[in-house]
Amino acid sequence: MFINPNWRILTIGDGDLSFSASVFNHHKPKKLTATIFDSLKTITDKYDDKAYQTLHQNNCEVLTLFDVTNNDSWSTLSKHSYDLVIFQFPLIPAFSSKEDFQQQCGQTPISVNTLNRHLLRSFLTNAFSHFLDPKGENLCFITSKDVKPYREWDIENSLLLGLKNDKNPIAYLGQMNFDITNFPGYKIRNVDRDKHVKDTQGITYVYSNQTHTELSTKLTIPHYAKTSLSDKYCAFCRVGPFFSAQDKIDHQQSKRHKKMSQYHAQWLQSLNLN
Repeated sequence: MFINPNWRILTIGDGDLSFSASVFNHHKPKKLTATIFDSLKTITDKYDDKAYQTLHQNNCEVLTLFDVTNNDSWSTLSKHSYDLVIFQFPLIPAFSSKEDFQQQCGQTPISVNTLNRHLLRSFLTNAFSHFLDPKGENLCFITSKDVKPYREWDIENSLLLGLKNDKNPIAYLGQMNFDITNFPGYKIRNVDRDKHVKDTQGITYVYSNQTHTELSTKLTIPHYAKTSLSDKYCAFCRVGPFFSAQDKIDHQQSKRHKKMSQYHAQWLQSLNLN
């Protein structure tokens, strides 16, 4: 992950604040605001509070009970004040019961896969509408694991489907590897758990409504995510190239592809696009 020290940074849902503290200590951004979904009491009871103390003592704003999907929780956040908004290893919280799950789904039952896609879509749309400075860098980073179920969210292709094509539409610019060794003290944790998660290869996906010369040499776009190669690769399953028409047909008939196609169809239905 590349971070320019001249950027004003907002972190979203930084569970124990260890990522934000590491960004502050080792990358020295111009401004840093950290947000957490839990209350301050919850994180201090659940985790070591050294990260919070680091941020608080250095006048970094920390917003608690921050839900990126709910603008009622943004009341104290300065609008349009950031160059970069980062969401590290996002994942919807565990459900407390079947009734809780049904309430989250609404009238139409959907899968956890679709709920996570909606979380990321809300993050992107709200970041560009409310958090990012139109005169700034206009960048969003989503870091996710390259294993199931995270890689089944089709992050590169699905999140922006159906959005209004305005003058400066949000676009996926590419991705870069996330190297945790560049963030000493950062502990990746599962949602609602206090134990450190085994470091898994992470990928940081980059979105903007501008071109970025500074970042362009640091980003790659996998072949499967390139629209020009859509006939030779399967973006859903991240596989290819197909060496023949039969090779492609065989893949499309596989259990894996059918599952991913079902996720895609449900996603489109939830967006009222099919």
